[in-house]
Amino acid sequence: MTNQVPKSHIRNFSIIAHIDHGKSTLADRLLEVTATIEKRKMRDQVLDSMELERERGITIKMQPVRMAYKQAGEEFVLNLIDTPGHIDFSYEVSRALKAVEGSLLLVDATQGVQAQTLSTLQMARESGLVIIPVVSKIDSPLADVPAVKEELANLLDVSVDTVLEVSGRTGEGVPKLLEEIIKRVPAPKEEFVDDKSARALIFDFQYSNHRGVIVYIRMLDGVISKGAELLFSVAGKRFIALEVGVFAPEEQPKETLSGGEIGYIVTGIKEPGIASVGDTVTYFKNPLPALVGYQRPRPVVWASIYPESQDDFDPLRQALGRLRLSDSSFSHEEESSGSLGRGFRCGFLGMLHLEIITERLRREFDLDLIITSPSITYEALLKSGKRVVIYSPSIFPDHGLAEKIYEPWVTAKIIAPPEYSGQIMQLLFDHEATVRETENFGERRISITADLPLRELMRNFFDMLKSVSSGFASLSYEVGELREADVVRMDILVADEIVPAFSRVVSTRRAQEEAEKAVEKLYEILPRQMFTTKIQSKAMGRIISSRTISAMKKDVTGYLYGGDITRKMKLREKQKKGKKKMKELGKVNISHDVFMKMMRE
Repeated sequence: MTNQVPKSHIRNFSIIAHIDHGKSTLADRLLEVTATIEKRKMRDQVLDSMELERERGITIKMQPVRMAYKQAGEEFVLNLIDTPGHIDFSYEVSRALKAVEGSLLLVDATQGVQAQTLSTLQMARESGLVIIPVVSKIDSPLADVPAVKEELANLLDVSVDTVLEVSGRTGEGVPKLLEEIIKRVPAPKEEFVDDKSARALIFDFQYSNHRGVIVYIRMLDGVISKGAELLFSVAGKRFIALEVGVFAPEEQPKETLSGGEIGYIVTGIKEPGIASVGDTVTYFKNPLPALVGYQRPRPVVWASIYPESQDDFDPLRQALGRLRLSDSSFSHEEESSGSLGRGFRCGFLGMLHLEIITERLRREFDLDLIITSPSITYEALLKSGKRVVIYSPSIFPDHGLAEKIYEPWVTAKIIAPPEYSGQIMQLLFDHEATVRETENFGERRISITADLPLRELMRNFFDMLKSVSSGFASLSYEVGELREADVVRMDILVADEIVPAFSRVVSTRRAQEEAEKAVEKLYEILPRQMFTTKIQSKAMGRIISSRTISAMKKDVTGYLYGGDITRKMKLREKQKKGKKKMKELGKVNISHDVFMKMMRE
């Protein structure tokens, strides 16, 4: 690969696809056909570097790669950014799309267009990208290629002849796809052409113990050389470029990166929160304006993370700091609980993001953790007129103190075969949704748009949707405005003491059902004590569910033989008084094992 390629011979593109539509497999074939990776080194999902990604078959972190391809005797550089398909990472996808000029819209020939694909397609259109429609998995016996091509052509309002066909598994259609990328995707352009200044967009980054933060960039204008004095525009942090280079797909150092190229810069920075997706890198002494549209990802879901053993508190703090260096989209702050000890309140982009971070903490740092039930952020207008933000059930106002409670709502789009519409409508009703519109989507599917509370979306909605639609429905959503909420805090009391870790915010109409379920579950798993123990659930200022665990029995008269009955009666009376005293002074020590069983659904 030559060191400098003319801009007219560079093509930057990404792949838009729903989860499991063959995006990573197609990327593998592109690398194979362009001989970027030797056949003997080839493996499945080569761009998915995390063990977790390979295990689940999903893309979590974006991975760029540079490919050299000869066509008609001319050498072209094709830069591919592989993007995540899950809704939680839509901000990362939106910034990655700013780093390219074209996008492959990849649709599975066995499934057709999915809801999440539509959301990402909208982002690509807003970014002004050239869209190349591609139907994948054409070798599958279940593929309906003509129908899906028609659907794609109607969606993009283009001719069916412009829709390409590929198989990521066999490689069929891949050479033709490469030719079309060179033909249809425009070469990059520069806004500011100046020898003394440069500008690059950060679309991802990672952390290295030895080299600090490594930012993944798309060069927009000018040239950045190794050793240059640079600046993060938004963060305002100055740094030196210790190394610059490209991905082939391993890091390959170069002396310079110029306008249009995609590569990396080693910053040497070892502080969390400095680098962030969407920031702009420019020269410290002669800065160019930052790229517009930058925003800090906003946490949507909150959960507390505690170490099983308090001895692991410091290792957990270090592990969270390390993860934040490579993923600035989650936040954490210290908190303490009387029953669980010290831990951290963490904010995540969604349920999958929470799952991935906690799984990484367990695998990469070998930590045993207790994760509390996820919750969302509420806003409360107190009777005193003060408006407060609530991101933990334990600080939710007591019954009667709040004038109004507000919660975030989402607009959800569901695409499914029409025969499942009845079950889906019932599911939406059960989750307090308001259906906006229902319309035909292609020949064999319908599209349902509905508004529902984010709290209800988190209440296992996605799994239930897959269940009622036999796996055929797909979902995408956007977090919208705050609306008035009819919710209450539900506390669990054990021996008349509130256990803060079990508190949660529930819908008023389902408070009774949730209370009975929680009390029953704790009744089943809490070990018996030496005294009678009450388990109660409290909401709306009153006890709404209760169970009593009887005391452990011990025969205090077992060693007596013969004699007057009054001797036995005295001993039993003494035992009764002792148990009464224990009940008055007694405290139930809830083990970590019980907490873990309660936290698990």
